[in-house]
Amino acid sequence: MSLSSYSREHALFLALETWHSGRLAEDLARRIACRTVSQDPNCRDALDHYITDEIAPLLARLGFTCQPLENPQPDGPPLLMGQRLEAPELPTLLIYGHGDVTPGQDDQWQIGLTPWQMTMQEGRLYGRGAADNKGQHSINLAALEAVITAREGRLGFNLKILFEMGEEIGSPGLEETCRRHAEALSADLFVASDGPRIRHDMPTLFLGSRGMYRFRLTLDPGNGARHSGNWGGVITNPAWVMVHALSTLVSEQGTLRADFLRAPAMPDSVRALVRDLPVGGERGDPALNADWGEPGMTFGERLYGANTFEVLGLSAGATDQPVAAIPARAEAICQLRFVEGSDWQALGEQLRAHLDAHGFEAVTLASEGGYAATRLDPGHPWVGFVQASMQQSLGETVHLLPNLGGTIPNHCFADVLGLPTVWVPHSYPSCQQHAPNEHLPEHIVTQGLAGMAGLFWDLGEPGRPF
Repeated sequence: MSLSSYSREHALFLALETWHSGRLAEDLARRIACRTVSQDPNCRDALDHYITDEIAPLLARLGFTCQPLENPQPDGPPLLMGQRLEAPELPTLLIYGHGDVTPGQDDQWQIGLTPWQMTMQEGRLYGRGAADNKGQHSINLAALEAVITAREGRLGFNLKILFEMGEEIGSPGLEETCRRHAEALSADLFVASDGPRIRHDMPTLFLGSRGMYRFRLTLDPGNGARHSGNWGGVITNPAWVMVHALSTLVSEQGTLRADFLRAPAMPDSVRALVRDLPVGGERGDPALNADWGEPGMTFGERLYGANTFEVLGLSAGATDQPVAAIPARAEAICQLRFVEGSDWQALGEQLRAHLDAHGFEAVTLASEGGYAATRLDPGHPWVGFVQASMQQSLGETVHLLPNLGGTIPNHCFADVLGLPTVWVPHSYPSCQQHAPNEHLPEHIVTQGLAGMAGLFWDLGEPGRPF
């Protein structure tokens, strides 16, 4: 059966052909080989190369006018803005991607795999950035090119892109860039891909993300490390003070003890979406603890609708080569993930007051910043449009999350630019992002290509809710 060259079906065919022909895999292999580790100052040239030699030429070929943007943060990672404007009266879509990755952890990958060489094994595509985010933005750009080809050089809407190389270090300068270039980045809708689906076999849309606030607690009594036999029992052990300070914030079952850390009441519309969602249970997933976290909630409610407090790092003395000494200091790096409506900007003052009230005045508190939480109303017209488009392309249910359990810089687009934001993730929870053996299943690649090609096509058709 032949397909009309100017049709939605042909656009999907062309998008899928980029994978079946090996062209997308070739592009992604080249991108994975570029060591764009934003945490490593030695990789700065690679960050620049990815923008100027990998992404900008592709966008230029697709009809974008590209402009490198100066990062407002001194020595901040590079940013790129592109515009593809067909007519001023047409609606405008803004898309986004990031090309930086976390360190490769080269010596920890399983035999036969390396972070900087793309490898296909048992239906999985391995390599650093395969899932976060090189694979995801590569899928979207391949789908976009397929639609432009099928529509004979047109889209039927205007398109802008903002690309950054610092998401893995907190997107330095991205928020201020959006403020400075708000007019140039103005649009009617934001769509991008990052983060995971609910599970590998559940195509998903999410409408925002939990926010994140990170801080550091430190106690240094000023004694240095001292022999535990000579001084134990008569000088302060900072490790004991630190664990007791932490215990005033979270119980031994992971329940939040301080009211100011808890989430606001969950809206019924959010609870209905997350209450019965499956969490875990797949190959590679961690073991769940039904008795951990906020009581009276399902796993889905805890993960997507509640606030969670985590200790990311805890140190006092040495555990690899312990000595019989009272540690000189103790330190804890902590994080609160929070949902929309949490007063996160007051957390520093509230934590300080809480510690002082419990007798921990000597424990110092240093804020390390964070992101705001965001959540588009699930009833927004764009949500139904994108969901219906994806379901038509995939022929199955596309599930809706009010917000991601993790944190991405969605506030830059939702709050600063004031856009309705819909995310289409091309990954899944056990993809091993930020860990050894990062990978992307082939079936998620092909579903992503089909879904995004259908969406780009539908945005150029009558009936869109602009």
